[in-house]
Amino acid sequence: MNAALLLARVRTQLRIKTLTDELRNLATTDGLTGVSNRRHFDDLLQREWQRCARTAAPLSLLMVDVDHFKRYNDHYGHPAGDSCLKALALALVSVAQRPADRVGRLGGEEFAILLPNTDAAGAQEVAERTLQAVRVLGLPHSGSLHADHVTVSVGVATHAAQAQPVPIADGDLWGLVSRADKALYAAKNAGRDCWRALGPQG
Repeated sequence: MNAALLLARVRTQLRIKTLTDELRNLATTDGLTGVSNRRHFDDLLQREWQRCARTAAPLSLLMVDVDHFKRYNDHYGHPAGDSCLKALALALVSVAQRPADRVGRLGGEEFAILLPNTDAAGAQEVAERTLQAVRVLGLPHSGSLHADHVTVSVGVATHAAQAQPVPIADGDLWGLVSRADKALYAAKNAGRDCWRALGPQG
């Protein structure tokens, strides 16, 4: 095989790998914000839940929702709303500092932060840092009913560490998700721009 043909084949293989990587990225990443999309986040959550069962480690989940986001879009327009969501995603990534911590966009203005090997106290600390990171952005929000800048509400749920590895049913995982969601609504009902927690539950 001559050098020119070998070089052409190498270039073809590299192009195929690049395209494959791009497709994989499209399948797992939210196109607007760059964080995990809903499907990929659910897969990560399932994987960490199984690891939690094997290692008896705690697992925490934060649900994060932008306060009065419809009013934000109505006032500033959807392009500004998209820019707001991008900035918020970066802020969330900045507080999910460990390599195993993951941020996902669940849809619309709702995000989630997955915190493996994190107990209730650790999760609540991340929730507080999340609120502060969004406040520091200082994004104006004239349509908000409670602040002059963009804020978020955060729901926290934790599955406590076990004394030893035990089988954990998938239904328990969705119970964790449900508790995080209920905690989020509790934060909304408490006036927004705050966090509330349900858990830990073993």
